Amino acid sequence: MRRPRRSRPPRSATPRARAPTPPAASRRPTPSDLLNTQHHPDEPAPDPGGGLVRLRLAVAYDGTDFSGWARQPGRRTVQAELEAALATVLRTPVELTVAGRTDAGVHATGQVAHADVPRAAWEDQRERLVRRLRGLLPADVAVPAVEEAPPGFDARFGALTRHYAYRLTDSDAGPPPLRRADTVGWPRRLDAAAMDAAARLLTGRHDFAAFCRRREGATTIRTLLELAVSRDGDLVTVTTSADAFCHSMVRSLVGALIAVGEGRRAPGWPAGLLDRRQRADEVVVAPPGGLTLLRVDYPPDADLATRALVTRALRT
Repeated sequence: MRRPRRSRPPRSATPRARAPTPPAASRRPTPSDLLNTQHHPDEPAPDPGGGLVRLRLAVAYDGTDFSGWARQPGRRTVQAELEAALATVLRTPVELTVAGRTDAGVHATGQVAHADVPRAAWEDQRERLVRRLRGLLPADVAVPAVEEAPPGFDARFGALTRHYAYRLTDSDAGPPPLRRADTVGWPRRLDAAAMDAAARLLTGRHDFAAFCRRREGATTIRTLLELAVSRDGDLVTVTTSADAFCHSMVRSLVGALIAVGEGRRAPGWPAGLLDRRQRADEVVVAPPGGLTLLRVDYPPDADLATRALVTRALRT
């Protein structure tokens, strides 16, 4: 004879209370937290929260075999190499913001980037992060230093000045073997004095549309703090500094100065192009291999957040 089934008490209509979600500051950030910190690339990055910390990275690279800084599908880029190495060490997705998005073939000895990562991951790796990155990165890119960034730091919008150098040699023998990567061999003798005279007429605050590849919604007005040309034997060096440079601006300026150095244009010709409001087709962009980002300057820590907002206002 079968036993009667034991009746179960009726299920309560009141749902079981869930354990409260710990506040963001007390829990380990998840990949979705990191994705939620992504911001519009043309806006200053807000200070990280939710258990994250912002890191400032010093970056150097030989740009010869890179398709520029920025990630591009199917192409080798500096950003992709660095983000992959950082993600491996820190065990979390990493997205970098950079001071100067260099073009394909352009080098850097003083590039600066920032990334927001979980504080726990940073604390775990801070003493050995640079060494571990060295073991993962290819020989043509390096991270000499990583540190916790001060409040308000933004690698791109917080920058005051960017400094570049362009190296050419008009030696019959071409560039020295150990400087072939960052020095362009030029087949004709250059008049460096005429180039320097032309360069000095371009400094100041101007609309450099004639020397820029226009980007929708971006201004081409820049303050060129320095543009000078010097000769040391067969080496001709163009040095330049500005609050920022628009796309291809430095190499376009160098290309215009080379036209003067070869005697094809008068020293006043490049400055005359400042009246243009669109790119000048007659300006030839100099090869990328001679250009190096040397240094990026930032204001005192107390002024970082204000500087980022000022830069944003100037760029629109």
